[in-house]
Amino acid sequence: MSKKAPLGLVRHALTVAASALVAFGLAACSAVGPDYHTPESELPKLYQHAEELASVNAAREPVSLDTWWSGFNDPVLTKIVQRALDQNLDMAASIARVEQARAAANLAGAELLPQGSAYGDVTKLRQSVESPLGKIGSQVPGYKRGQTLYSVGAAASWEIDIAGGLRRGAEAANAELQAAEANHLGVRIMVAAEAADAYFRVRGAQNRIVIAEQQVKTNQGLLDLVRLRLADGIGAEREQAQAEAQLAQTRVTIPPLRSELDTQLNRLDVLMGAQPGTYAAELRDSTSEPTVPQVALAQGPANLLQRRPDVIAAERHLAASNARIGVATAEYYPKVSISALLGFESLSASKLFTAQAFQPAAPAGLRWRLFDFGRVDAEVVGAKGAYAEALANYRKSMLQATADVEGALIALTQLDAQSHELANEVGAQQRARNASEDAYKGGAVSLFEVLDQDRQLLAARDQQAKVQADNARAAVSAFRALGGGWS
Repeated sequence: MSKKAPLGLVRHALTVAASALVAFGLAACSAVGPDYHTPESELPKLYQHAEELASVNAAREPVSLDTWWSGFNDPVLTKIVQRALDQNLDMAASIARVEQARAAANLAGAELLPQGSAYGDVTKLRQSVESPLGKIGSQVPGYKRGQTLYSVGAAASWEIDIAGGLRRGAEAANAELQAAEANHLGVRIMVAAEAADAYFRVRGAQNRIVIAEQQVKTNQGLLDLVRLRLADGIGAEREQAQAEAQLAQTRVTIPPLRSELDTQLNRLDVLMGAQPGTYAAELRDSTSEPTVPQVALAQGPANLLQRRPDVIAAERHLAASNARIGVATAEYYPKVSISALLGFESLSASKLFTAQAFQPAAPAGLRWRLFDFGRVDAEVVGAKGAYAEALANYRKSMLQATADVEGALIALTQLDAQSHELANEVGAQQRARNASEDAYKGGAVSLFEVLDQDRQLLAARDQQAKVQADNARAAVSAFRALGGGWS
């Protein structure tokens, strides 16, 4: 055989190796699996009840959606919401979840880079002369059973991301981090809205208690009048019993309202991360009167894609699911890793860092799942199924976001209309009640008519106070549905 033959084989081997490296390099430029594209929005251009809200908004002042609670012009409400955002334990937990997701994203990104380590150890050994090595070594002159082995060095390894599985994994982890950040914003919106809702329920209960206590005084005065008439001989025992029953009936309405008040005060304390009863005093002493601000809809339903954290999180989960298809698909391809080891090993500490003790190594590894009886197929199918589920959840989140806003708009418009009608009713009931009392004093009507007017007036005033609180709560629900509360 001529000397050219071995040289030809060497050239051929080098060519094959170079071709393989080029192929690996080209493969590394792209990642397997589908590239992600945000699905088309299916949201309507306008809200169905936007026109109905226009007349309501005309009488109200505009407010920034980022800090909507300031639009109620209530310093106590602003203080409570800010305190809840600063101290709420759900907020603290969501921040911790974001940090966990960030750590996972950093870990996935680090998988793309080489990793190195250093080592050093000293091993003392007394070898068995009955072991294979011991039997051989014991025949050598100068053999010693006791040995001390010194070793020190550094190692590095790197998995070449040929198919892009690691890059897809990092892509998925980054999308999950963004989803966690969006969920944190969702918790922020929830905390602000829940604090405002509890606050307005507190104010509603306080106002209704005041109305009931005023009615108690009115009924007590009427009872005193009946007793006076009875003492003068122009009344009847039946009228006194009716007045006493009406007074008791009014008093009965107060305990449930006090229970509602205490329940909502405790709810506020928990939202503010405090023991129940911590901030009750400052709320009982406050006499602020909030005004409901304007709920703007200028940007339409499409704005929910940028404002609603649940929609944003659902879209990011969808992106992560898409990337995981690539992670699963990458298992079809070989995995190549290279390593390097530079170290010293010696039985003598004085000769450890010498040329004779130098022990380098440069291994390369290849792993390829060729025969796994459909395991990779199953993983890919599972990843595609998870993507289909995430897509359905994303579309559902958009529908739910629109439905939430529409429901809040309906509540706002109808409560505003109800509030106007109740104002008219209360005025009319008050006039009717005053007239009936004057007529009773003149003997024109019976006490029953006066008591019936008292009952109707109390019901109307109580309903008016309830609707006022519900109107503010409906505005809070609208701001929450629109994704307000973050910049």
